[in-house]
Amino acid sequence: MRTAVSDNWHQLLKDPSGSRARDRRNKLGQTMVIDKGLGAHSLADFIGVAGPYVDMLKLAFGTSVLYDSELLRQKLRLAAESGIISLPGGTLLEAAIKQNVVQSFLDSMQDYGFTGVEISDGTIELDRIKRTRLIKECVARGLSVTTEYGKKAAGSVIDPEELAFTAHCDWEAGAELVTVEARESGINVGLFDEKGRCKEAVLESVLARIDSAGKLMWEAPLKGQQVELLQQFGPSVHLGNIAPADALALEAMRRGLRSDTFHLGRSITDIDYMI
Repeated sequence: MRTAVSDNWHQLLKDPSGSRARDRRNKLGQTMVIDKGLGAHSLADFIGVAGPYVDMLKLAFGTSVLYDSELLRQKLRLAAESGIISLPGGTLLEAAIKQNVVQSFLDSMQDYGFTGVEISDGTIELDRIKRTRLIKECVARGLSVTTEYGKKAAGSVIDPEELAFTAHCDWEAGAELVTVEARESGINVGLFDEKGRCKEAVLESVLARIDSAGKLMWEAPLKGQQVELLQQFGPSVHLGNIAPADALALEAMRRGLRSDTFHLGRSITDIDYMI
């Protein structure tokens, strides 16, 4: 697991929460960044600044097929060299399913250098048997598998019972994380209402039915959503669809280094400090 180097800062300032080093070792509090078209230089700059705090880089929607081949390979090499899992957006796999070219899609993405895959049915219907078979095949190929629950249409809601069933089946088939859909907007879809606010009753209902909430990733592109989920779960919550420009700020919030989540920092007495 990658760690950031800033040896001149006191440890209590680097991580007031006191939990991030442990979380990183245990693959908790993962951050998935959504890349809607960064160039190689921009990606290199981004990794140089925030790379140690990013676990997954998702090339949004179907954008992967629009890159120049060498540029795509270059971007994926940069991610791999930094220990960041790279994956195409789930919509591209859905297109492959619709066009009946799934095997070609999987072969191509691995040839280019993707190290992960997102399996979703946000715009198509994918029955349980096919979904499980696809998860198992991707695991057998050595890919890091993240699945997604939820539809992308505006007004789509979470069915807590269906989410619990889907998640447990996906984990049993070999998925590492199950992502709860919120699109790149975070507005009027899934866990969030038409103003982007968290539906507390829905969240409570989901948590009452899932005993492995630590294996859920919540798409939360907006700062307010990130704050709400950090307040609910603490620094170890998995958050996705984070804009590249927000990745470092999110890590600061995880550590209690921003006023919104300052309470996550431990209270250290003067005596403790002197010791």
